[in-house]
Amino acid sequence: MDVLLEKAGLADIAAKVRNDERLSAADGIRLYRCPDLLLLGYLANIVRERKNGDRAFFIYNQHLNYSNICTNLCKFCAFGKEKGADQAYEMSIPQIREKIRARLAEPISEIHVVGGIHPDLPYSYYLEMLRAIKEERPGVHIQAFTGVEIAHLAELSGQNLAATLKELRAAGLDSIPGGGAEVFSPRIRQLTCDKKLSGEGWLEVARTAHGLGLRSNATMLYGHIETVEERVDHLLMLRATQDQTGGFLTFIPLAFHPRNTEMSQLSRTSGVEDLKNIAVARLLLDNFDHIKAYWVMIGPKLAQVALSFGADDLDGTVTEELITRMAGGEADQAMADSELIRLIREAGRIPVERDTLYEKLRVL
Repeated sequence: MDVLLEKAGLADIAAKVRNDERLSAADGIRLYRCPDLLLLGYLANIVRERKNGDRAFFIYNQHLNYSNICTNLCKFCAFGKEKGADQAYEMSIPQIREKIRARLAEPISEIHVVGGIHPDLPYSYYLEMLRAIKEERPGVHIQAFTGVEIAHLAELSGQNLAATLKELRAAGLDSIPGGGAEVFSPRIRQLTCDKKLSGEGWLEVARTAHGLGLRSNATMLYGHIETVEERVDHLLMLRATQDQTGGFLTFIPLAFHPRNTEMSQLSRTSGVEDLKNIAVARLLLDNFDHIKAYWVMIGPKLAQVALSFGADDLDGTVTEELITRMAGGEADQAMADSELIRLIREAGRIPVERDTLYEKLRVL
């Protein structure tokens, strides 16, 4: 293996990885440009097993996309719609209650809630939604609202971020998902999502939440028009924030799905690109405990392979995830926990059912 690493020009990076030393931006760029995917997987697996051994995590969860009406209308998004457009929808609080009631027989530990930046829904709607979910399913963990949504809710509430987050938490918010980060590069945001909260604004929401004891996830949307350098910058900004706060739970690379978007001329990501993003993230994000292979985005088969390329988490049962589906995602919208367990075991890993905060519920 050392001969192969030397031949690929990665011997110095391999030495850093084995010695648990931090990699630089230049190292990250070299890793992205390395054509030998198996070598990247080998290095990423060293870190993956150092942090998590042979364990691979999953969660029994339910997704709730309360509305796709959105004022941002990002070019890479097929989910967001103008109010009154075909396929535009919003759920009433009674409809949300019914969605929760419909699955009360299942051992769901997390409700994952995200939606668009709605032009008309009042701040009270979001508080009522959180309270309604908790009333229907007491004890469930609500992971809700991207950083972009939370900044919007702060504007609606007329309060600062901290006061808004405290109020949301009192209503039932338990943690924050990682969506809306996209790529932090101002160039990318200007070209693809110019109305969206800035990258620094997203990070400020995360820092504020972490300061209040709310944990969150982090993401990066890759495979559109971003450069390798912009990917690395994004990852290092997340790493620096984690150094400051320690509040991120996991990193989730999100593969761009172009169908039905304004960037539909682009191709979908390849399997090599998907695995490379997972591996490089595992190597650069040394202060993140977990890297997720989100099976909804890359498909269950590739997510299974990713468990040997740095990933230690497959997400969960999900059910009715609409954002990827509307962009042409072909993976199912739900997966039985028994199937997740089978995929993990076949990959030679130990299945561990977790809760949102990575407390172990079952080791199988």
